[in-house]
Amino acid sequence: MADDGDRIPSPEETLRLIEEQRAATVSRLRGDPVLLYVPWGTAWLVGFSLLFLHYGLDGRPYAPISLWQALAVHLIAQVVAGAFAAYGITKQTSGVRGDISTKGTMYGYSWFAGMAVMTVIGIRLAPMLPEAEGGLLWAGIALLVVAILYMAGGAIFLNWRMFFLGVAVAAVDAVGVVLGPGWHALLAAVLLGGGQIVLGLWWRRHP
Repeated sequence: MADDGDRIPSPEETLRLIEEQRAATVSRLRGDPVLLYVPWGTAWLVGFSLLFLHYGLDGRPYAPISLWQALAVHLIAQVVAGAFAAYGITKQTSGVRGDISTKGTMYGYSWFAGMAVMTVIGIRLAPMLPEAEGGLLWAGIALLVVAILYMAGGAIFLNWRMFFLGVAVAAVDAVGVVLGPGWHALLAAVLLGGGQIVLGLWWRRHP
């Protein structure tokens, strides 16, 4: 008589096991929402709030914060957030072999490259513009880089959440640039900063 270790699983048990493995793989490839979204949300909530306090909505500052002070904090926060995002993407594919692992590594490095190029463009072009437009250039290209990388990540990992979040970032960025520096900072801080923190925590609890 065969013991339990030699028992052949029923079709129902086999299907359940396959579904559990599939769900675990999908969850792993989606990554940790806290690592992927909350750092960006925090960076944008802090950085764009400082920019909003500098610009105000009517052209008059709401707090004695210079543009370069706000931009410095904003840039440092985004570099840190980019590092967390790259780590989270690399971690989610660390135990996966084949094309997925390679894609994850390449995509993780893309975050570093995107942030580096953004910094070079801002340093080179922002001083040629009036102060408000120079700050808007920094903010606009920062959101553009993240929006494109979110959409690309969604396409690579078949993650619709990431893809549509990238679309939302691009949309808010475009509307804010049209409305001006103060509105751009306010919309980005509230909708993108606060929104990503809420979504990241929500998606962690409801994968």
